[in-house]
Amino acid sequence: MATIRTIGPVAQLRSEASRHVVRYRNGRLRQSGRGLVFWFRPETASISELPMDDREMTLFVRGRSRDFQAVAVQGTIGWHVVDPERLASRVDFSIDLRTGKLRGEPVERIEARLSGIAGQAVLHHLGASPVRALLDAGPDPLRLILEATLAEAPALAEIGVGPVSVRLTNLAPTSELERALQTPTFEALQQKADEATFARRALGVEKERAIAENELATRTELAQRESLLIAREAENARARAAALAEARGLEAAAEAGRIRLVEGAPPAPGAPGRNRVCPPCAARSASRPRPASASPPTGAPDGWC
Repeated sequence: MATIRTIGPVAQLRSEASRHVVRYRNGRLRQSGRGLVFWFRPETASISELPMDDREMTLFVRGRSRDFQAVAVQGTIGWHVVDPERLASRVDFSIDLRTGKLRGEPVERIEARLSGIAGQAVLHHLGASPVRALLDAGPDPLRLILEATLAEAPALAEIGVGPVSVRLTNLAPTSELERALQTPTFEALQQKADEATFARRALGVEKERAIAENELATRTELAQRESLLIAREAENARARAAALAEARGLEAAAEAGRIRLVEGAPPAPGAPGRNRVCPPCAARSASRPRPASASPPTGAPDGWC
């Protein structure tokens, strides 16, 4: 904004370097330039101040695709003044000579023209394709169309304004349509997640089965070894019992032999008792025992049968 200082019948204007000042006196162009400082008479002067820096405006257009689906486009458009004197002659940028403020809203008028041109191009682009094709292509094709449209628009060139940049941040359908379009992809991803979950569970079941089989095989092996151990212990017990029985039998036979030897020994001299047996009778007695009632022959000598 220009700074104006009034001293009596004259005033001084001081503008910034980013502002272009056009001064008219009595309807004729007297001075034009950026960052000017000059004296003027308020009763005969008309001054316009135009911004020379790059400006940005918000673009928001809601349209319909070829298949009658609502689509919203959002972004920004950058613009600047190309010919300030032509713009000052077409759009009112005059300032109040006492305060230095703009009397109207010329920037809003320029942005409204830009918005109308861009909105018409956006609606034409949206209506030429179905919503699926628009979403698949994204905002880049529309951005290129807008840049070409604004650069070639005669309605901007005739007022001395040119585009600087076009940035589109969003090209999206309504929330209901977006959810409907997301459903197949979501279901496919959910199906893959379920398949992964099932595969993980199947793998877990398979591992549990393998572990159970290993445990069963281990228990079977242990049972077989235990049965072999029991059989071996039983065999050892039978062998020990047979050996013990054999040892006892041998001991009993030895005892019986000793008893027979003791019973068959001759009595001591002078001791009463049994008659002595001659060797031939002892041999016969060993091979064929005689009855207990048998008695030695009568008249046999002492010590003989």
